[in-house]
Amino acid sequence: MSADAAETTTITFPAIAELLGDRPILRLPQDASDRLPSRGQVAVDGSIDGTDFTTVVEPDGRRGHWISIEPDLWQRLGTSPGEAVEVSLNPRKEWPEVTVPEDLRAALDAAVDLDEVWTSLTAMARWEWVRWIRATKSADTRARRVDVAISKLESGKRRPCCFDLSSCTDPELSKSGKLLGLS
Repeated sequence: MSADAAETTTITFPAIAELLGDRPILRLPQDASDRLPSRGQVAVDGSIDGTDFTTVVEPDGRRGHWISIEPDLWQRLGTSPGEAVEVSLNPRKEWPEVTVPEDLRAALDAAVDLDEVWTSLTAMARWEWVRWIRATKSADTRARRVDVAISKLESGKRRPCCFDLSSCTDPELSKSGKLLGLS
């Protein structure tokens, strides 16, 4: 675990690996979710069956949390949907660096003098920009959001305007802040 891990007890629990659509996820049991320091997003260092990772745990919209398992981690785990895994999480103060999608990366690279602006943002703010851009199924809306992000960053904005973490979610996995597939 990172030296950045918050001063909290490690949260350990079993979970079932599952696919939501084609995306691997883990739902936290309610007692594990209740031990996190926030009902919202929480940056964590973690381990799944002994394989370490760092990510942001997402709220499920029903007072619980879930973890999106990135493709490289899913491959390293060698886990199949329906298999039980052992998870441990340590909340951390600093947010991990977000993976910038190719369309936004290309726009940032093409923009004059935005490299310093982008790197001067907090890691959480960079997550918010990326999350806002990804929170649409429409390719046209996404392209407009990339353009708007560049324009706002050029004008000095450090975060997306009116950004609501609870409703601006991954449209493949959540709708209006609620994880799909929950009753």
